[in-house]
Amino acid sequence: MKHSIFCFLVFPIMAFSQNTISVHVVNIPSEEGKVNVAVYNSDASFLKFEGVVKAHSTPAKEGSVEVVLENLPDGEYALAIFHDKNGNDKLDTNWLGIPTEKVAFSKAKMKTFGPPKYEECRFKVSGDTEINIAF
Repeated sequence: MKHSIFCFLVFPIMAFSQNTISVHVVNIPSEEGKVNVAVYNSDASFLKFEGVVKAHSTPAKEGSVEVVLENLPDGEYALAIFHDKNGNDKLDTNWLGIPTEKVAFSKAKMKTFGPPKYEECRFKVSGDTEINIAF
């Protein structure tokens, strides 16, 4: 009986545990604009505007900033970060589609012919997590 009561009380708490991801972004070239962080949780939604699980931005500071993403359940995530230098809320690109603003990802770097895949960027969250990302 005690075991049943324990399971009844603890499993719902575990199922809804919420975590915080603290993202430390370094090598920010200027204080212009802001730093945007987008969180994705699947290959199918990765780097798609409508696939963002959570997003947050903070004013840019030359050197580094910290972006805190709260209330994320346990799971697997990938981050895409960009320095929105002109503050227009979009990643600016040249005529070839190559970003003209700094871009970074969790656990992977931009490739010569495009962004990394979700599998290269993903990481597990099962508690509060800190991640360091450099432009």
